Amino acid sequence: MGSEWTRTTLGDCSMWYSGGTPSKANPTFWEGNIPWVSAKDMKSFYLHDTEDHLTEEGVQNGSRIAPAESILLLVRGMTLHNDLPICIIKQDMAFNQDVKAIIPNQNINSNFLAYWFLAHKPTLLKMVDSASHGTGRIHTDVLKSIEVSLPPLPEQRAIARVLGSLDDKIELNRKMNATLEETARAIFQSWFVDFDPVRTKAAGQAPVGLDAATAALFPAAFEEVDGRMVPQGWDVKNLDQIATYLNGLALQKFPPTDEEFLPVIKIAQMRKGSTEDSDKASPSIPEAYIIEDGDILFSWSGSLEVVLWCGGQGALNQHLFKVTSNIYPKWFYYLWTRYHLPGFQAIAADKATTMGHIQRHHLTQAKVIVPTPQMMDLADRTVAPLIDQITNLKLQSRTLAELRDTLLPRLLSGELRVRDVEPLL
Repeated sequence: MGSEWTRTTLGDCSMWYSGGTPSKANPTFWEGNIPWVSAKDMKSFYLHDTEDHLTEEGVQNGSRIAPAESILLLVRGMTLHNDLPICIIKQDMAFNQDVKAIIPNQNINSNFLAYWFLAHKPTLLKMVDSASHGTGRIHTDVLKSIEVSLPPLPEQRAIARVLGSLDDKIELNRKMNATLEETARAIFQSWFVDFDPVRTKAAGQAPVGLDAATAALFPAAFEEVDGRMVPQGWDVKNLDQIATYLNGLALQKFPPTDEEFLPVIKIAQMRKGSTEDSDKASPSIPEAYIIEDGDILFSWSGSLEVVLWCGGQGALNQHLFKVTSNIYPKWFYYLWTRYHLPGFQAIAADKATTMGHIQRHHLTQAKVIVPTPQMMDLADRTVAPLIDQITNLKLQSRTLAELRDTLLPRLLSGELRVRDVEPLL
């Protein structure tokens, strides 16, 4: 650390603001054009938009707006028992009472300070305690008293630029994957749910956007199978007939016995796509319960989600399904499971007296349309490369994140200087 670095506290180098939630009973406060941040939105370092939006009236009656480039930090919620979400907002946004907005002073680069929080996340997580009902909580006064070492502003900007270049690549990959996923789901919906090419041919017209050889593989008529009208020659199966849904183990029964271990993948790890800070299990568990990059995971309890896992090898914990098939391609059972996810989430939401979940008979009740082998081969050549590219980009992003996390503490401590790092990027 150079002599030009100075020491201060988080409270002295920034302003901290609390947010709020307008009454949800008043519809005039909601469905506006002002993004409103809650914990569920804080899944990426750069935050561009949110799920919920407020009107101007809503902001004035219970919330607050933070300006673009502010740092948002989650200070209350169950998430804090596993992670400390930190975001830089890319437009003006309102935020709720579980979030603090941090606005650095003029001599502090906002991105540099956000990276400081990221670098010190393990230490900050140790400060989390429990409020009522076990909700995680981190006290703002304690955070504001923490000392921070600051290089001169030009060096702050240079450090933020180097780290930001890696995060920019990660963000670009995320956007590309969103487009690839959207494309795969659109093809799937058109061909296997809406049957657009079949309906077009049944009407005596040529399917739009398909070459003659591709169009020829789609039938031109429907037939009834198990009470459903499906393309002629196609079949109806149950969701659990096209894939195996393997429930995980109670991995506390398989503790590591020496230095070798597998990180335990629970719902929290599945949601953030990382095994960071996970529990440990014996690597001697049955091979079927070992998760590899590219596997499909489905949390059937609590927060129901389906993901393409790319967070490294791990052990499958209970409440998660590992979804596999020896007969059908990965994209097929992945997209069908995703297709039925809203229905499964609705079933889980109805279980008000217990933690929301589904049961195996719900997999049996979920129906799947299976095309002819020739049609499946065509779809596989079309959709499988999209899923493969998503996997590759996720793995690339993991490598970039590992490089960023390696450089982060060394740059922020002054152990490494920007001039030493830039040739490596």
